Amino acid sequence: MLRFDATNADPVTIVEELLNEKGAVLISGLFTADQIAEARRIIHEHSAEADTVTHFQGQAAADGKLNLQRRVWNLLAKGDVFSDMAAHPVIMTILRRFLGTEFIMGSIAANRILPGGPGQEPHVDYPYWDFYKAETHPVGLNGSFPMNAQVSVLLDPFTEETGATAYVPGSQKELRYPTEADNFYDRCERMLGEPGDVALFYGVAWHCAMPNKSDQDRSAVLINYLPKWVKPLEDMPAALPDDFMTNASADLRQLLGLNYPYPEVLDQAKSGNAVGRK
Repeated sequence: MLRFDATNADPVTIVEELLNEKGAVLISGLFTADQIAEARRIIHEHSAEADTVTHFQGQAAADGKLNLQRRVWNLLAKGDVFSDMAAHPVIMTILRRFLGTEFIMGSIAANRILPGGPGQEPHVDYPYWDFYKAETHPVGLNGSFPMNAQVSVLLDPFTEETGATAYVPGSQKELRYPTEADNFYDRCERMLGEPGDVALFYGVAWHCAMPNKSDQDRSAVLINYLPKWVKPLEDMPAALPDDFMTNASADLRQLLGLNYPYPEVLDQAKSGNAVGRK
């Protein structure tokens, strides 16, 4: 897994790595210790009780461990630090090359795996989490262009013991859901890093959170980015207060899909938004 810092995160090299090499990179130096501490504090506050869970639980339900893996949604409304993370200039520059200059955000949430948490089943996020239902996606779906990028901002040490994300390098080229025959656990590597590091990966790479066998939490902010025309997973504008929308930066407005207003009632659209402009 190639590693970069904020000063040498070359978009050309990173996009090549995402598309044609291992499918994931690690970037350090984007966020301060104070930002990471603030994000972690807020996430712990909102996940003190297990009222939501994540996808790909595997044996968690059968083992009675659903309460050890917790999601926190709608992070933009819970602290300014999450806006800073979502629209960091280095991340924006890289993804404008990868997903097009007007890419959007599909979701921003946190995943908190408590000690003893069972992790997830191997899966892909392309463009969401349900690519295992192949019949619900178009025939011939292929990887000629990316429809997803994933960012994990690490809030705790990601080690083998804490359950650092596992992935199979190069599996993004398969563009299919992993099966038992793929021997995921025999082939996988780990996205190892320290608090503040960012794991950036192509979401069609086979990956999963691993069991947390340590005595500390393993938490991360998970951000899903999409081309401008893919329907977001979260309806973020509907969940945000009016003053947030009014004061949002240009980059945040882009990420919220406000620069690409479709679908809209074209009978009522202003002439400047008319389709078919040349």
